[in-house]
Formats: sequence, C-alpha cells, structure tokens
Amino acid sequence: MAITALGAPPIIAARGEASVKIGMVDPLTGILSALAASEVEGAKYAVAVINKNNGILGRQVELLVEDSANDVGTGVQKTRKLIERDKVDVIFGDVNSGIAYAMSQVTGELKVFHIVPGGHTDPITGKDCKWNVFRICNTTSMDAAAVTGDLVKRFGKKFFFITPDYAYGHTLQESFIKDLQALGGEYQAEMLPINTSEFSATLIKAKAYKPNVLLNNMGGLAQINCMKQFTQFGMQKEMHLGGALFELESVRAVPADAQAGSWDMEWWWNQPDVPEVVKFVADFRKATGKTPTARHWFGWVAVQSVKLGAEKAKSLEGPKLSLAMEGLVLPPDVALQPGQISYRAGDHQLMSNIFVGDVHPPKGGNPDDVFTVSSIVPGEKAAGPVSETGCKMVHPA
Repeated sequence: MAITALGAPPIIAARGEASVKIGMVDPLTGILSALAASEVEGAKYAVAVINKNNGILGRQVELLVEDSANDVGTGVQKTRKLIERDKVDVIFGDVNSGIAYAMSQVTGELKVFHIVPGGHTDPITGKDCKWNVFRICNTTSMDAAAVTGDLVKRFGKKFFFITPDYAYGHTLQESFIKDLQALGGEYQAEMLPINTSEFSATLIKAKAYKPNVLLNNMGGLAQINCMKQFTQFGMQKEMHLGGALFELESVRAVPADAQAGSWDMEWWWNQPDVPEVVKFVADFRKATGKTPTARHWFGWVAVQSVKLGAEKAKSLEGPKLSLAMEGLVLPPDVALQPGQISYRAGDHQLMSNIFVGDVHPPKGGNPDDVFTVSSIVPGEKAAGPVSETGCKMVHPA
C-alpha cells in the first residue's frame, strides 16, 4: 500500500489541478531499511519545503512510497504499480543496486523519468545507461577511486575484501581490485550473501592473510554485524579498517571501538565553511530532530532535481525532462557542498564531491561528530571520462 507523504490541499483539488506525483521504491524492510528510511525522509522533507514554495510548476507535490522489501521482483512489481495504476510522473529508487537496475528496465520501457538516489552499481550510468535515468549517488568506481590511493599510501598494499554478493558488491570489488593492482597491490577476497549475519569464518581467513587493510564492503545491518565481530575478535589491533562507505546510519549503530577506519562519505553534514550547509542542517534538525546523512541528502536532491528540471523544461514529460536535466547545475542550497555540482550530460551521473576521511568515536559530546574529512575529491576526477564508462546515450526520436 502506498504511503502518501503530503496530499494536495483542498484549494488545489478544487481548482482541478492535479498534484505532481513522485513514486519512490525503497527497501523499507530488510537489512538496508535504515538507509532507505533516511532517503525517504530526505525526500519527504524536500516535498514539504517545495510545497510551501508553490510546488512544482505551480502544482503541489505528492510522494507515494512503496517497499521493495529488498527483493528484485517486488521492486519491479511496485514500480509498475506506481506507473500504471497510480499514474506517477516520476520514479525514484532503489537503495539496492540490483533492484535499481531492474527498475530502470521498467521505467525505460514505459518512458518514465527515473532518478536513482542511492543505488551505486556502475552499469546504471555505464554500459546500460538510459535516456530517462539519472543517478545522484556515486558509481562504485568513483567511490573506490577516491579512497584506494589514500589507503595504500597510509597503510600498505595488501587488502582483504569482505563483499556482498550482488550487483553493488561485484562492481565495487572489481573497481577496488583494478585500482589496487595499478598501485602494485595484492588481495584476497570473500563474497557473501547480502544478508549475512555471521562473519566468523571469513574473519578467521582475513586474520590468517594478515592484510594491511580489511575492506568491509557490506552494507546496512550486514556491515554493522561484521564491524561488531571484527572488534570482538580484536582485529583492529592487527589491521586497518576501510572501504568505500561506512554511512552515518551504520556508524551510529556500532560500539565505539568499531567506529574506526578510513572511508568515503558521499555527503557530510559538518561543512562549517559552506553557509548553505549550515542553514540546511539547522533547518533539517528543527524539522526532524535529526542530523542529516548522505541518504537524507540523496532524497533532498532527488526531489529538488525534479523541480529544477521541470521548471527548465516547463514539462514533466520524460523526454523533455531528461533533456533539461542534462548538464543541469545544482544551486548551492541544493548541492550543499563546494564547487559546481551538475549532472553530466554524457551518462546522467551527478558529479558531486567525495569526502574522504576517518571515522572515530563522537567528539565534543555530539553523537554525530564521528567523521573527520581529510580530503575532498571532485566527482569528475574520481569518475574519469564518459568514454571509459561504456555509456552510449540514445534519446528517443
């Protein structure tokens, strides 16, 4: 059953103006549910802000949210329901890369504009890119490129990967291996089901290999369980932790001795030199009682992007919206970070910064001050040229 975040007020309905309907499919249950909940909350917050400011094209915005339950078939079915029965104008989703990829086949077939806020696997904006699909989060190759050199330089060239066995994990590990081997490194790896909860056997293998760095590529609850067991084994005394993503939702959920390692953040709330970020964080905390995470930012940017694209195109039709979004530069109060942040025309990938740094227990009595940025890597530098992504963008006639 769809969850309606905000319906059109009576005055809008009375004038006969339909609301702008955005359908969002995310795994609200399952091991990625905390990440999904934040994306949805960020989108709802954006809808509330936009509806107070004349909506999109003068129409109020309605967000219809469906649970993919972390299952590809369910995600596809919910996507079709939102498009064919609920008549949404735009689709968002999914946190799970495999589901996001499958959804893109449906939205492409039905010619509906689709934003992937937080599914990272490379083919979505790579070899299987589509005219109607845009992505906010990084590709796995961007995240790997941003942090691999830093890990090698600081800790050494011998890595052990613990990686989830689905689309995201496959492309992430491939990217890490490519970057590590280019730097003369070596590795061992173990691929495990996405919902693994017991890591003892894998951690024993890692301990025997004696790597410089253990990369925990799992996500959500699986990553949390792995981090807890890693520290229970005392392995933090023998090797450094690191990887592409250790998201704020997950950092909050582990004990202090597991709040460690060197990672990427795809957006970070503590940017005191960016006034738009300071205001956004204050406003978000006032509205929700929470510090915004990268997942909240994904949801915020997704809704704001629809508004920006629709106003540029003067339309919500998929082909017109897609052309308007190509090269679209996010204004500072949407981008919420330094530099010019835009959707690359060639592959529809958002070129945002990657915040590289270290996770640590909370500082200064703030439970969310758990990450210190050491460098900011521009998206274009991490992504490389469009020609290397495999994307051959074809627009409908």
